[in-house]
Amino acid sequence: MKELVKVLGWLVLLQGVAGLVNTLLGWWRWAHDLLLVNLLPFLDGYEVFAAIVMIVLGWVLIGMAGSLGRTEEEQ
Repeated sequence: MKELVKVLGWLVLLQGVAGLVNTLLGWWRWAHDLLLVNLLPFLDGYEVFAAIVMIVLGWVLIGMAGSLGRTEEEQ
């Protein structure tokens, strides 16, 4: 379970960083359709904020994976 949450956290963090960079700088035209913030139609106009939320959520998931590992070791 710990590894699944950690991988999910890194994927969300990567999507958030890539979405933020792509929205602000527009470097990756080829990746536009691969980023989650561009695929969800209700986020139109809020891509920067959604990417920041994804970055924070990614860090939270990675931190949660670390705490899951500690609780499993304590038992």
